[in-house]
Order: sequence, then C-alpha cells, then structure tokens
Amino acid sequence: MTKKICISGYYGFDNFGDETILKILVENLMLFENKPEITVFSSNPQKTSEKLKVNSVQTFNIKSVILQLLKCDCLISGGGSLLQDKTSVKSLIYYLFVIFTAQLFGKRTIIFAQGIGPIRNRFWAKITFMILKHCNYITVRDENSLKLLSEHNIKAEKCSDPVWNINLENSKKAGKIGIQLRDFSDITEEFLNQLAFCVNKYYQDKEINLLSLQNKIDMEISKKFEQKLRQINPNINIKIIENTSNDKIMQDISELETLIAMRYHACLIAIKAGVKLLPVNYDIKVETIAKDFDLKYINLKDDI
Repeated sequence: MTKKICISGYYGFDNFGDETILKILVENLMLFENKPEITVFSSNPQKTSEKLKVNSVQTFNIKSVILQLLKCDCLISGGGSLLQDKTSVKSLIYYLFVIFTAQLFGKRTIIFAQGIGPIRNRFWAKITFMILKHCNYITVRDENSLKLLSEHNIKAEKCSDPVWNINLENSKKAGKIGIQLRDFSDITEEFLNQLAFCVNKYYQDKEINLLSLQNKIDMEISKKFEQKLRQINPNINIKIIENTSNDKIMQDISELETLIAMRYHACLIAIKAGVKLLPVNYDIKVETIAKDFDLKYINLKDDI
C-alpha cells in the first residue's frame, strides 16, 4: 500500500538552503521500493510541483493543509530553523499548528534535521516542547538543539544538515571574493560602512561577487552594499550574482577564494568546498557553525 507523506517547511520562497533540503528529502524518500505519495506545503505550489514532481498545496491555505494532513500517513516537519521566534512568532505558531493538527489526527510526526530555538516567548516555548514530546521521531542538526530538547526530557538524535551530504565537484578557485548579505533588523549603516571599507582595503584588486541567495531578502541590501563600495572606489570590480539555480549557487560559492557570509547554508557550502570563510553572526545557527569548525566570525554590532 502506498504511503502518503506530507512535508512542511519554509518551501516555495526561493530560499537556497531550504529548497536544497527539500530536494534532498524528496529524492531520498523516492528511493524506497514502495515510493510514497508526497505532498509539500509550499508558498508556490505550482513551481514546487513542477520542479520536484510531487503534489503540492498552498502553505497558508489552511483548509487544503488540514485536508492533506487528514489523508496522510505521516508528516515530516523540516529541515532548517522552523521552531524559533527570532524571525517571527507567527511562523513558529504556524509550524506548531501543522504538527499539532497531524498529531490530533493520529498521524506519525517526524522532526527532520532542524535547529530548535531560540524561543523567547515563554508561553510558546512551553507549547513547543509539549508538542515535540508527542512526536514519533526527532533529528536535530546541532548540539545546542540536542541539549535544549534533553533539558525538557525529549528524545532526539543529532544528524548532519542534509546540505552537508551533497557531493560537490572539485572546482578551481577563481580568485574571486564572495559577499553574501541578507536583510536583518540588526544591520546598521555603520556596520555596512565598516564592511565596505575593509573589503575595499583588502580586496580592491579582486573581483567581488555579491551573492543574492533569496532575492526578496538579499537583493536590496546587496544593491545598497554595492553602492557603498562604489562610493569608496568607483573602479572596483564588483557585480551582483542573482539566485539562479541551487546547483549554480553551489558552483559559484565553490569557486570563490574567500566568502564573507550571513546565511547558514552559504557558510556550510563554503566550508565543504574549502573556501576561506568569515561568517557574519546574525543568528545562533551561524555562531554555532562557526564554533563547530573553529572559525573566527564577526557580529553585527562589532567594530570590524
């Protein structure tokens, strides 16, 4: 009998890391002898369905989501950093709603390769751990998440982030410098000015690539940073590399000499490809990966 699996996560938003995780997850599920029927909750269900050859329904069409959960055998929530309220308490509530609804219907619930927390709202933290205690299986991608769950007597296993398991082709380093920024409330003009000054000071003879891995969030700040660099040095060799395909993004990062990056998965690919990396810590997940690999990193409020 064909199993029906629903997958919930930050999908359909053209985010490099999350879309790569989804692709890996679907490919691995389809390796089973009895291939499951997969439905992904996506903000762009048509694109997700066409790209991955799966069923897909609109993430925020609650009626369709509930109907799919009612019909499925199992819900997989993840990966990424879904269960946290630093980005938004609304997104935390949504992902908890999906998990709780599946549990209410008596479905198996799996937390897949997630980073848990931070959850600063005490009420929603309590609700989160109550729901997680009723999950059938939990894997997390870092030691801090494992420790946090252990403190609440929730059994979990640590696994590597799915993107880490991708086979990267050996790429020649092209001597380019990559800078990957994303919009975030704590980024100040002073930080951008200092970063632009340092980039020009140390890399003015290099080609500078500004990597936009999710145009909706990365593009505006990339353009702003480009302007700051050109004000300092009108002749600097700089261009913005837009989000094209996941494979192309990984190739572009792999060919860099050095990468200064905010996004977790940009950092992860750089480490895997042997690219010199300076993480910019805007979230605990970036600090965690920097410490795991004994890398120096900068904070948004540091003097560079």
